[in-house]
Amino acid sequence: MILAVTMNPSVDISYPIPDFKLDDVNRVGQVRKTAGGKGLNVARVIRQMEQEVLATGVLGGTIGDFIIQELTKTTIANDFLKIDQESRNCIAILHGGKQTEILESGPTLTAEDGATFIKKYQELLSAVSIVTISGSLPQGLAPGYYQALVEIGRDNGIPVIVDTSGGSLRQVLVSRVKPFTIKPNLTELSQLLGKAVEPDECSLKQALADELFRGIEMIVVSLGADGAFVKHGKDYYRATIPKIEVVNPVGSGDATVAGLAVALSQRLPIVDVLKTAMTTGMLNTMEAGTGMIDYTKFGQFFELVQVTKLD
Repeated sequence: MILAVTMNPSVDISYPIPDFKLDDVNRVGQVRKTAGGKGLNVARVIRQMEQEVLATGVLGGTIGDFIIQELTKTTIANDFLKIDQESRNCIAILHGGKQTEILESGPTLTAEDGATFIKKYQELLSAVSIVTISGSLPQGLAPGYYQALVEIGRDNGIPVIVDTSGGSLRQVLVSRVKPFTIKPNLTELSQLLGKAVEPDECSLKQALADELFRGIEMIVVSLGADGAFVKHGKDYYRATIPKIEVVNPVGSGDATVAGLAVALSQRLPIVDVLKTAMTTGMLNTMEAGTGMIDYTKFGQFFELVQVTKLD
């Protein structure tokens, strides 16, 4: 089973308002509400791949109840730490081909909340083969909190995939125990190194050779429509994807993480791991919903992904 951790889940609310007006009344005819947060997108895609997944994290209030109801509807097993604060809403207003987002910060956790979740996390690890940790930390937890989750996972012999950014990612990277996999995009990679990283082989190889990444088994650098550049052990790979009709790219990174987790849990060869991840990422962009794939198309697009080992 795969454990998908989301420390700051949300209800994602989508308001399509083509003629959105500032300082005026805007009426919405169609509203979409989904259990959101990067880790829940990961869990949703894993479940659509017909694999076992357990969603965990921290939530509370009526919003937290709604999230659990939505996960249960889609047969996603879940075991969250419940707190007495409300989880957050994240609102997206779709207007004129643009997207304006209003993101609540969510609850502020105490040190006791953080310690209690770590105990739950340790208990859940007994039944899982791989862990994904996705998204931002809630307020109140130190930037090094993910570092503790990674160390506990690796101390139990369980690979951990981390998909976060900023201070949380940096703290994980400077730890003595590294995650098995990280998935930065080009911008995040540049921010980590404090210099621009170009999307060419020479620049990417030089960037991933930095001491900061020593000890990480696999680094998948997302290049959007150009696929990904990957360092696995001492080897480098370039994954390319076909041109596709993009419907909604939001959540494609989470779908990529889901593909990585499933393929790694099945102990597939590295080329198939990367092809699986690229395929699930592509399939997400072809659907209107975030963290959604049409798994019946998996085989067709898997064959179209090209993975080349570089010299």
